[in-house]
Amino acid sequence: MRIFLAEWRKLRRPTFLFGTLGSVIFVTGLVTSLLFLLIDAKTGNADRGNRITREMLQMSDGFTIGFNSAGGLLGLVALSVFAAQTAQEYTYGTLRNLLVRQPRRIRLLVGKYISMTTFALLSVIVSAVTSIGLALALSGEARVKTDNWFTNDGYIAFGHSFVNVLICTIGYGTIGMLLGLIFRSPISAISIGTAYLLVVESIISIAWKPASNWMPGNLLSVISSGGSPIGVENAPTYSQALLRVAAYLISASLITATLFKRRDVAN
Repeated sequence: MRIFLAEWRKLRRPTFLFGTLGSVIFVTGLVTSLLFLLIDAKTGNADRGNRITREMLQMSDGFTIGFNSAGGLLGLVALSVFAAQTAQEYTYGTLRNLLVRQPRRIRLLVGKYISMTTFALLSVIVSAVTSIGLALALSGEARVKTDNWFTNDGYIAFGHSFVNVLICTIGYGTIGMLLGLIFRSPISAISIGTAYLLVVESIISIAWKPASNWMPGNLLSVISSGGSPIGVENAPTYSQALLRVAAYLISASLITATLFKRRDVAN
């Protein structure tokens, strides 16, 4: 508990807390707003030029589409947070002091991970409130009926969406923690992680399409969407994506724990 509270104090610094949550609100608000404001645009109102129709938004799960669509961007925010909080202990030389107070490295690592996962949960909650609030506010102007949103099916759909986005966000964060430990530099870990997920995976997928079904970023997108994202063909099923992501995250966690336990503090 002491480790968790110590790490949580770092995460709730006003500049960091409000800056990060401000980013969450911005990306979620942007994605959700475009769905409604561009609902009749010929160029599309969703990712890859796809269209989310008025009929789709009026379904029981329609109010969660913006929230689901923002999952990947929330993941990048989480990746940055996890990577920075892990790598900065090496950059600023504070890890040695932490190990003096808590020599059990795995316990220290678990405490850091739980605190960052809690922060990820807070980010997802803020994102959900932002997305749903905007969906309600913009539904009138977009002529989207909201009756089906406030039904049992709608509440169940929201629960599923929340869990899926949370899994996606924590998945990205776990990758960020591993990169932070490997590169021991916040800038390097964040830039390399972002470049891989946004650029490298796309290039590999274009060069060899079957590979996209095994790319961590693409799999996390499937989970965030609750299935194949709109406009994406031949994507793995939700169950397949969940199993593959679980395997990746278990592997990443084991590698992270091994590196953190064995690596010399000075290296």
